[in-house]
Amino acid sequence: MTEQELVKKCLGDICRKNGFTNLVAMTQRDFELISQAIDDNTGILISVSTIKRLLNGEFSRMPQTATLNAISTYLGYKNWQDYKIAIQDNEKTEIVMPAAVPVSPRRVFTVNWKWAGLLFIAVAVIVVLSFVNLSGNPSNGYNKAQFSAKKTTANAIPNTVIFSYNIDEVNADSFFIQQSWDKRKKVRIYKNHYTLTDIYYEPGYHIAKLIANDSVIKTMDVSIPTDRWFFYAKDITLSGFPQYIEDNGTIKNGSLAVDKDSLAKNDINTNEEKTFVYTYFPSKMDVSSDNFTLKARVRMNAVRNNQCPFIMYEVFCQRRFMYFKSMTPGCASETNAQFGDTHLNGKTVDLSPFCYDVSQWKEIRFTVKNKQVTIFLDNKQVFSSSYSTSLGIITGLGFISNGLCEIDFTELKGADDKIVYANDFNTDN
Repeated sequence: MTEQELVKKCLGDICRKNGFTNLVAMTQRDFELISQAIDDNTGILISVSTIKRLLNGEFSRMPQTATLNAISTYLGYKNWQDYKIAIQDNEKTEIVMPAAVPVSPRRVFTVNWKWAGLLFIAVAVIVVLSFVNLSGNPSNGYNKAQFSAKKTTANAIPNTVIFSYNIDEVNADSFFIQQSWDKRKKVRIYKNHYTLTDIYYEPGYHIAKLIANDSVIKTMDVSIPTDRWFFYAKDITLSGFPQYIEDNGTIKNGSLAVDKDSLAKNDINTNEEKTFVYTYFPSKMDVSSDNFTLKARVRMNAVRNNQCPFIMYEVFCQRRFMYFKSMTPGCASETNAQFGDTHLNGKTVDLSPFCYDVSQWKEIRFTVKNKQVTIFLDNKQVFSSSYSTSLGIITGLGFISNGLCEIDFTELKGADDKIVYANDFNTDN
């Protein structure tokens, strides 16, 4: 098996490990999940286009060493060399020895010293050249890269972030800055240039990445706070630019709510299906995402006739996502959840306990203790799960729906049961 074939096999094994047995039928979203899984596990970002090329064997030269090591360590091997040896050992077949041939006792074996000498010289030259080549290869210079950022406003939305970078001494074919977790927000940069500005249109906590080829060589935390509840609408797929919902009367009748009149005032077309996002991102919350309790009483008011209305309850963290999605019981197959490095899909996991009539008031309790997750609906435990990698501190709260949420109260407590944020929305606080 050639090295190219080994690469193709390795990527195929990764896809199968993630449940994609029919590699030909994989979608763009499936490849994005594979890319994210490798990034989460190894810290190396391999682009979707690269994964497709490697999986299909559409490459003439071997990928970067960092890429090879990432895909092999994902499968549990020390590095690419370890993977190659293991696969090649498995492929070895039993060597069948030929039948013994009688040899005359008087037959004498002689050594042709001339050819032996030439062979020795050839081997020595190869070894020396290999050593010179290896020792002469310059370092990739990843540790010499510089990366920093500053914002143009304290907590206004939108907010421009100015990235400063220096990649002049880094050896790679291409460079990028990725603004956030969304791989679509990736901009190519070049040597002898040192500034890139980008606009963040939504509040949130992001990890900006400096990328050389397919390797993340530097990261930068970028916090875009609001210190107030912020409302906006997006396309149902959450793509494109947000449409802000500016309304001073969002606290109404003792609850946090947006009504249809507010949508009309902000020129939001309710004939198109939208996702409505309510978020709160304070400048600092300082609560561990591994130990907290979130309580809220919520219902959803429909904007249009949705077959599968939903409410997503999300706790935003420094690293990865923490949320679960409630829908009407008949749509349980479409729900999902993520608790850190644990991804749950309603098509392969029974997530029906999350489901209820979301148009009715429901009190939810989202509890995490030492990475053990428990979900309660109306004080009844309905689900439990866990994750393994810490997500850092909590950075914000969110209620996301394809209708307009109405929130009666919400409360966030830390590990010591200390209330970090609470609001019953009886007054504008």
